Amino acid sequence: MSELAIPTVRPSSPGTDMRTMIARGVRISSRNLDAMITALMLPIILMLLFVYLFGGALQTDGVQYVNYVVPGVILLCAGFGSATTAVTVSLDMKGGIIDRFRSMDVGGTAFLTGHVIASTVRNLVSTALVIGVAFAIGFRPHASAADWLAAMAILTLFILALSWFAATVGLIAGSPEAASGFTFLVMFLPYPSSAFVPIHTMPSWLQGFAENQPCTAVIESLRALLSGHAVGSYPVRAVFWCGGILVLSMAVSAILFQRKTR
Repeated sequence: MSELAIPTVRPSSPGTDMRTMIARGVRISSRNLDAMITALMLPIILMLLFVYLFGGALQTDGVQYVNYVVPGVILLCAGFGSATTAVTVSLDMKGGIIDRFRSMDVGGTAFLTGHVIASTVRNLVSTALVIGVAFAIGFRPHASAADWLAAMAILTLFILALSWFAATVGLIAGSPEAASGFTFLVMFLPYPSSAFVPIHTMPSWLQGFAENQPCTAVIESLRALLSGHAVGSYPVRAVFWCGGILVLSMAVSAILFQRKTR
């Protein structure tokens, strides 16, 4: 009597789970056209608004205003794109999809990584579009290839940190509507920085915060690298801020995911 072959189910590996979740996150991003268009168009509209309506009245220490403002707009773009991550994570947590993932032994790291990488890809694409429009309206950087690589490395680290922080907010938020409030924070933070005007033009009580917050470190790093000027200590500060936010967000999100999926 022949023996019946019993099929065995091979457990998925963490790497496979992560690739699957990343592909899922990218598909979700591509299907959410309204959010994608908003994240792409709003920073561009703000850049055109500042350059053409306010640029002539703002003093930027002899730097052409379009060259001054582009790094700040790039960070705004990253902020809008990352805010979507908070909402999509919250939607997943409120729906039944997490129970299904857990039944397939998909871990929280793979799940969150999928959202974060999708956010990073989305933000890099929107950043390329913003830079393209900036070139069309007169942006003229003086950066070498090495400067461009360094600027993109810092920007990518910032996007990763902000996206993982947004994913953590999505885990904390009680609803997708509450998670969408994260947009206000990321919209506001670049304004009290060197994004749109030099810090020394601000009130004295605000200058300390503006100089020492993470957005200023990233913006000044990008601005110096793209203009070919000396970067000073800004890149070190930017990496410190972004690395700290990323590590802390990863640790907190892992704890929150385990508690919320018991």
